[in-house]
Amino acid sequence: MRLMIQTREDSGKAVALTDSSGKLWEYHSEGQHNKPVLLGNIYLGRVLNVEPAIQAAFIDIGERRSAFLHFSDIHPGYDGGSRLPFEAFNDSFPRRRGTGNIQDCVQPGQLMVVQVSKDAIGQKGPSVTTYVSVPGRNLVLLGGAQKPGISRRIEDEDERHRLRELAGQLPVIAGAGVIVRTAGLETNVEELTHEVMTLGETWNQLSTKALDASAPVKLHQEDDLMGKVARDLFLPYIDEILIDDEKQGALLKNELCRWNLQDDFKIDLYRGKTSLFRHRGLQDQIDSIYDRTVRLAGGGAIVIEETEALVAIDVNSGRGMSAVDLEETALTTNLEAASEVARQIRLRDLGGVVVCDFIDMLEESNRDALENHFREATRQDRAKIWYAPISRFGLLEITRQRLGPSKNRQGRISCPTCNGRGTVRIEHRVAPGLLRELGRGLAIEGVLEAIVTVEEGVKDRLREMRGDELLTLEEKTGTRIILESGKDWSPECWAIRYR
Repeated sequence: MRLMIQTREDSGKAVALTDSSGKLWEYHSEGQHNKPVLLGNIYLGRVLNVEPAIQAAFIDIGERRSAFLHFSDIHPGYDGGSRLPFEAFNDSFPRRRGTGNIQDCVQPGQLMVVQVSKDAIGQKGPSVTTYVSVPGRNLVLLGGAQKPGISRRIEDEDERHRLRELAGQLPVIAGAGVIVRTAGLETNVEELTHEVMTLGETWNQLSTKALDASAPVKLHQEDDLMGKVARDLFLPYIDEILIDDEKQGALLKNELCRWNLQDDFKIDLYRGKTSLFRHRGLQDQIDSIYDRTVRLAGGGAIVIEETEALVAIDVNSGRGMSAVDLEETALTTNLEAASEVARQIRLRDLGGVVVCDFIDMLEESNRDALENHFREATRQDRAKIWYAPISRFGLLEITRQRLGPSKNRQGRISCPTCNGRGTVRIEHRVAPGLLRELGRGLAIEGVLEAIVTVEEGVKDRLREMRGDELLTLEEKTGTRIILESGKDWSPECWAIRYR
């Protein structure tokens, strides 16, 4: 795999992870035009109100929107309205699922240390948890973790046992325990000790600030792009690292020193005049991230639709399927689509519930083969993924951890014409509401003239199909109605000025 870091463009910094063939697998950017990302930030917040009906509370964290905190994400140490010091996190309890009531534990005005677990999406504000964590490269410090843990993605029992013994030898941080990440597979106790001490400094700063600060206040800012790259993307399978600016390269090396990696990777400098991504032929792939349809080499396609509730991915064969080869063609297309879906959800940072509608297959063995193939295709994904068995209708449902806002939400805004719905009312459906509003306005005493501004197509429709009604309205009210067209107006918009 190749890691390329572009910093010289006006749009900001960007990182691309490609395989040996040049296919793009991950893309991350940071710039002044990007929407602010709260995911991972830690705050001292204040409870605004408690909603027993949904077993949740809303927390003022000092950002534009209040944050949503579900009962299951509240540490039991907060019971009774207390302000919990970080040191008390060592007296950990399991998360509660379906027991107790939030109104008995949390009170309005109560102070809580929370971490953003999901960014705001659409009309929904951010979600937070009181189970605060500080991620490192090989470890995660987790508030309330009573004993060392090992990532579930490390499946080898001998390795899990070895890592658990190593973790037991590490320095103890008041209020937190350690979880060994997948990247810590080949580490030794010296490396882990260095990392625990580094993370412990951050944790102690958090603890001190949480006790002294006035809510709401940000206690900890998640790492910027370069920090995340050094922490998460400098992995053993990276063969080449390229950056286009010497100064930024030095900053990146400083980040590597933080994780004791300065001697493990060689960073090459790209000095060309053309932008790094364009030089490596990546720009077209980056631009396609925002496309709704992705074409498959075999002639099929996948269509990706992202909503507030879930991500829907539809698989189309794109070619004729005769009854003779229907099952075989469906399997071939589905397997190809599964590989591309695995790449796209990683490339686009699609999180939450993802539902893939594959082409129906009758054979259970084929459905099993598809499910196994998809699991294997997502094995290298850094995000945690939970799988549901493929249904008899060909639906494969997964839940993918949100590592950040999706590229679609970062790179798009709601359409000013349709307000993000993707459709507008057809022209002749707009006229009745407009005529009702016009009739009410013309009934006001003293009105002599109404100037109606509408979209060009709606204006033509009004003249062709509603001309008689407009004339009758003029005669009935003794007024004059003037139709005007608004340039680039939505068919659903109109404006009426009375004189």
